[in-house]
Amino acid sequence: MWSVSGMCVSVRQAACVRIQRGMCVCPAGTVAGLGVEGVNPARGGPAERGGGRGLRRFEEIPHTGSSGWLNLVKFWREDRFKLLHKHMERTFNTLGPIYRERLGTQSTVNILLPSDISELFRSEGLHPRRMTLQPWATHRETRQHSKGVFLKNGAEWRADRLLLNREVMMAPAVRRFLPLLDEVARDFCCQLATRVEKDGGKEERGHSLTIDPSPDLFRFALEASCHVLYGERIGLFSTSPSQESQKFIFAVERMLATTPPLLYLPPRLLWRLGAPLWTQHATAWDIIFSHAEKRIQRGVQRLRSTQAAGGGSGGAEGEFTGILGQLMDKGQLSLELIRANITELMAGGVDTTAVPLQFALYELGRNPAVQEQVRVQVKAAWARAGGDAHKALQGAPLLKGLVKETLRLYPVGITVQRYPVRDIIIQNYHIPAGTCVQACLYPLGRSRDVFQDPERFDPGRWGTQESGEGPGGGGGFRSLAFGFGARQCVGRRIAENEMQLLLMHILLSFRLSVSSSEELSTKYTLILQPETPPRITFSTL
Repeated sequence: MWSVSGMCVSVRQAACVRIQRGMCVCPAGTVAGLGVEGVNPARGGPAERGGGRGLRRFEEIPHTGSSGWLNLVKFWREDRFKLLHKHMERTFNTLGPIYRERLGTQSTVNILLPSDISELFRSEGLHPRRMTLQPWATHRETRQHSKGVFLKNGAEWRADRLLLNREVMMAPAVRRFLPLLDEVARDFCCQLATRVEKDGGKEERGHSLTIDPSPDLFRFALEASCHVLYGERIGLFSTSPSQESQKFIFAVERMLATTPPLLYLPPRLLWRLGAPLWTQHATAWDIIFSHAEKRIQRGVQRLRSTQAAGGGSGGAEGEFTGILGQLMDKGQLSLELIRANITELMAGGVDTTAVPLQFALYELGRNPAVQEQVRVQVKAAWARAGGDAHKALQGAPLLKGLVKETLRLYPVGITVQRYPVRDIIIQNYHIPAGTCVQACLYPLGRSRDVFQDPERFDPGRWGTQESGEGPGGGGGFRSLAFGFGARQCVGRRIAENEMQLLLMHILLSFRLSVSSSEELSTKYTLILQPETPPRITFSTL
């Protein structure tokens, strides 16, 4: 008997009738408010596995409408792209833990529960595939750029990814680049402390300043990424940061904002037509590539000069000159492929760390007890580490929990997709091999079927539940902000350590507060971000 895990099956669902190619439509028809065709399972405790019925067909999976183009028009008309994460949450609440959705050219099966996600990842195969961001791929093809691992699949992807892992994912690589991230994090906090004392108001214990930290966090993320990738600082903390770098940050934001609507349309057709949306998207990528190319050329010239002087690409003995230098020194990837992957890492290393840091600072500010709990552990770990950043992070697991808890509530990417290599069964429905199935992270992180008291911000929950079985089953498949397995985010170790180090130094230097205890409103532009950047008060300790 196949199982239905963590789902209630109502009498109304049992009354569903099959019409037109196996669609499952309730007698009541369309669910009011959502415009969703399908079932409306009751909320409550887990149902008995399988509900006493046999395996159900793929066409019987509840869905949001059979016409992808009609659905796409509704999305545009109702501006649902900006609130796609909320749409997913509402749809799960209406249809249960699995549903199908068609939007334009895309068709997906969406799932929620960790036990179902576990089944999906067990069928990902040797060369896991996720949804190709076709607008990005079309840009590379029309501009004749090589693709990095983010846009590759199959054996070619695996070969390149294994080489990259040695320089960005493995523990020895992390130990090499961690001091560079720590240097940038310390400089950020020193500059912020100077600004607070100069521009902030005088208090009994020191000074305080209320600011929107988002522009500073974006500059921090780019400065830290470039330091790790190229082994050099680019001066974004100076009093007059370069306009070129500011232009790069704006281009990344524009590229991300124009991607979602292009995902559901044929990008090559838009390219041939010169559609304004495509032109904006491609122009943003051109700026990103131009900026990265200048940095890469400078790095290559510097490293070749070092080689000509008798040194390796890695510089003097024991000196780490960036991931670019490490890849060149190994000589296993062509320079063109190094360019492609360095550009992807650079473009993906700004918003995806700066935005979660905004959320983390806000949550610490509105949860002073949590903030003090983490600070106490950080201070003790820092004192024991004697200035060694790696030892300090190891001694403060709440910092890791802080990042995971932030990404539970505010996942940067709201889905993780796979195309199973074999037929699978999820929620007693047959799903054919090759179907795009996506785990939806925003509703997962806020589900009462998965987390106890999900609205509560609690970094400590990861110390006890990370590997154990939670309410939704599925072992550790509750924290997927960086993906999973061989296809997880290639920049994961850079991002995790970058965020933890900055939060550590901020907590050592400042007390954080916010004027409102309300949860932030969010919007989706390929990444989840605040509708309005929060203002944070930094008070010197």
